[in-house]
Amino acid sequence: MEAQDEEQRAALIEAGRLLFARPCTFFTAAQGLDHLPPPEGIEVALAGRSNVGKSSLMNALTGQKALARVSVTPGRTKQLNFFHLDDGRLTLVDMPGYGYAKASKSVKEDWQGLMFDYLRGRPNLRRVLLLMDSRIETKSSDTAVMDLLDRAAVPFQLVLTKADGVKPAQLKTRQAEIQALARKHPAGHPLILTTSSETGFGMEDLRAELAALAA
Repeated sequence: MEAQDEEQRAALIEAGRLLFARPCTFFTAAQGLDHLPPPEGIEVALAGRSNVGKSSLMNALTGQKALARVSVTPGRTKQLNFFHLDDGRLTLVDMPGYGYAKASKSVKEDWQGLMFDYLRGRPNLRRVLLLMDSRIETKSSDTAVMDLLDRAAVPFQLVLTKADGVKPAQLKTRQAEIQALARKHPAGHPLILTTSSETGFGMEDLRAELAALAA
């Protein structure tokens, strides 16, 4: 059984490598529901607190240094950005960051409203990758978004970022913490992933997960 499991994992990793060896290109942005592209193909959205490393992860995932803009100003992204992978076989959606204290109240409310409307009304959205910083504790805004995903009935998977900045013992504790958190939510995926955009750690597993969704 273990040999079979290893063969399946190797096959998924290879599928992920092949998928992300294909071109990934930006094709549209939406600041409201009326700007959304038609719901065609399979979509996976990436969400997370401002400055969680979402743009860096997208660049590392696709092997393109400037696919997603890495901003020095948290909270800069205020729209849904759509990227086609392999001519639309899979669409990655970069969602607005949340939890940025300096953003005005009205802007934060707009982001939350747009996110929820998009989530509950997008029939081809298969999963949301919810990014969490390995180095810091879970924030109230993180749990609020998990509750929002539960209400929208959209499956989400927790992905730890910036694992290279944490000592092994601390990382293990953080992994256990978010694993327990995922189990508390009806929409939470049981498998959590740990990544580092800086070193590439965990990217092949993340690619394999996405390739399985795109299959």
